[in-house]
Amino acid sequence: MRIMKVEKTLVSTNRVAELGHRPLLVVKDKEDGTPLVAVDSIGCVVGDWVICVGSSAAREAAGSKSYPSDLTIIGIIDHWEKV
Repeated sequence: MRIMKVEKTLVSTNRVAELGHRPLLVVKDKEDGTPLVAVDSIGCVVGDWVICVGSSAAREAAGSKSYPSDLTIIGIIDHWEKV
């Protein structure tokens, strides 16, 4: 799992059918700020700090083992103590 921040929405006109209409968001890693694309499975907004999973966990979190996702948002962080 990774802590990331939602930066903006991503609009894609061409998608594989298995993606359906799930939103795609640009997220940045807390550590290095690398932008990545994540499937929003829970309804996030720009500015949210979120928990993301990757690999096979991302596909299952998005709804199916055959879902074409490598990064899926699974939770919105309400508060955490930064150390």
